[in-house]
Amino acid sequence: MSRMEFPVETDSRLTTVDVTDRVAEAVPDDLESGTCTAFVRHTTSGLVVQENEPRLREDLESFLSDLVPDEGHAHDQLDGNADSHLRATLLGPDVTVPVEDGQLALGTWQSILLVECDGPRTRTVSVTTVGGNG
Repeated sequence: MSRMEFPVETDSRLTTVDVTDRVAEAVPDDLESGTCTAFVRHTTSGLVVQENEPRLREDLESFLSDLVPDEGHAHDQLDGNADSHLRATLLGPDVTVPVEDGQLALGTWQSILLVECDGPRTRTVSVTTVGGNG
């Protein structure tokens, strides 16, 4: 098993950042097969596997905005970001991708996207790989 972390800077309240290459860099050179799990260590951001196409990324951001209103939640009385927590809940904090022949076994159009719901911020992504050389 190996584990590493990297920071991700976001530049707006609701945005997406492609982290595929950084997750792939965390796969050890000697790992032929196994799994790679990326986990974002925050409650107001998430990770998804999706196509890294600019218009689709805009659609994802619009979809989350439309699905969860910006205001009117009980948690807003505390710190005004309930919408961010609710959006992140829909996404989940992690993705797991198979590793085959030492590479992430993503589909042709699949990328790993960090979805920021309460930015701009610096996020931490933790990557854990497990497996064998069989």
